[in-house]
Amino acid sequence: MFLYCASLSLGLLLAACDPRPVTPPDSPSTDNPDTAAVVRRVATFITTADNTMRFTAVGKDFAEGMNMSPEQTLTLNPNQRYQTFDGFGAAITGATAYNLKQMPADRREKLLRETFSVKDGMGYSYVRVPIGGSDFNAHSNYDYTCCDTEGIDNFALTSDELDYIIPMLHEILTINPDLKVMGTPWSCPRWMKVDDIQKKNPYNNWVGGYLNPDFYQDYATYFVRWIQAFQDAGVPVTAITVQNEPLNWGNSMSLYMPWDQERDFIKTALGPALRSAGLQTKIICFDHNYNYDNKQDQKQYPLKIYADTEAAKYIDGAAYHSYGGSPTELDVIHKAAPEKNLYFTEQSIGTWNYQSFGQSLMSEMKNTCIATVSRWCKAVIVWNFLLDDQGGPHGGAGACSTCYGAVDVSSKDYTTLNKRSHFYAIGHLSKAFKAGSTRIGTSGYLPTNVSAVAAENPDGTYGLVLLNEGNEGVSFTIEDGTRHFLITLPAQSITSCVW
Repeated sequence: MFLYCASLSLGLLLAACDPRPVTPPDSPSTDNPDTAAVVRRVATFITTADNTMRFTAVGKDFAEGMNMSPEQTLTLNPNQRYQTFDGFGAAITGATAYNLKQMPADRREKLLRETFSVKDGMGYSYVRVPIGGSDFNAHSNYDYTCCDTEGIDNFALTSDELDYIIPMLHEILTINPDLKVMGTPWSCPRWMKVDDIQKKNPYNNWVGGYLNPDFYQDYATYFVRWIQAFQDAGVPVTAITVQNEPLNWGNSMSLYMPWDQERDFIKTALGPALRSAGLQTKIICFDHNYNYDNKQDQKQYPLKIYADTEAAKYIDGAAYHSYGGSPTELDVIHKAAPEKNLYFTEQSIGTWNYQSFGQSLMSEMKNTCIATVSRWCKAVIVWNFLLDDQGGPHGGAGACSTCYGAVDVSSKDYTTLNKRSHFYAIGHLSKAFKAGSTRIGTSGYLPTNVSAVAAENPDGTYGLVLLNEGNEGVSFTIEDGTRHFLITLPAQSITSCVW
């Protein structure tokens, strides 16, 4: 079924780029009586850096007859196939879930539908959830795991999960039943920590420390019980990462886990435990920066783990963040281990990198979105979906106190929203590339300063995301082998097309 922008409930203006009314896909365009066979079958969505358009829906026509400008045509090549996309989205932390729950129910439903509905909204389809606490919990300065009393039999979900995260995930799953959930721990329980894995002196601190090898089996059971508890609550867990930022000693909640320790934990405990429990949840390793925090002995962390065949057999792939290094590292890892998958799982925006909506929009689309999906990433997930206007609730020392959400909500009325660049950048990916779509090749003409990524969706439609970083608008032709249409990209803009 072809999509057309009149079906959307986003309430966006069309006249900014195309003054003609949008007609249903099977109705002929009436603006040119001599070409009655021209049919409006391409939905496009445009966001501009100057804020004049924010996910504005614009209908496009297929052109009739032969393509008269092949020298200025970008052609989709569906026979040239790459990775399958699992989805795109943002993190539902305790803080995000808390803020969502404070919103009036009708306003919350409107925001979630706009974000997660495949039919009526952007179609976000993948979220990342903390396993236990993170630096953004439902209550400020509250660090926790799901087993803070020593003994794995004391495992239990807490208020953050039961009162906030799971109820909000239920609301999202009602809107998008195919939502994927990735779980990530920021720390193991403190009673499992030691200051050194050889000396094994207790380390009763949320920040840093190592996982005591004596508790590998208990910690593996912790993962199993968390996954089972979420699934029993009606929230299937697609994947887990073993440790958020394993080379970061300084987060407000953290656990230092070098590659050899993560390898040993996976192969001796975590992998066997998930398999024994009959869980299909994927195990994803690393989950940290492209540059491995400049630790030479940790370079190519995933490849070091994959070299152990016993560990590798349990691992689906590796995840990356962008707080250090370059996405070209993804090329290195994929070339060395093409059988393993890649994921992009975190980038935050905040006072340190958010100069303006437009600047951030262009940078994120280029470096966080296009640079990752064009380098084999199956998913792109950014950090907090919703924070308040104070950047919270956030943790204490070591937590980010200057972060923004993809959306910020007023802490005075929990109604007024500020939709930032992350919201739109991920939305452009998720609208064009449905979960289960496959990236395909493109060839031919691209104007200077324009980037393109294309995919074939499971329903047979095509999706195309175009980034124009230039200061001038450009026009050229898009062709899929049988049909073609003229596209105009405004200056400094993102355009998603679906047909």
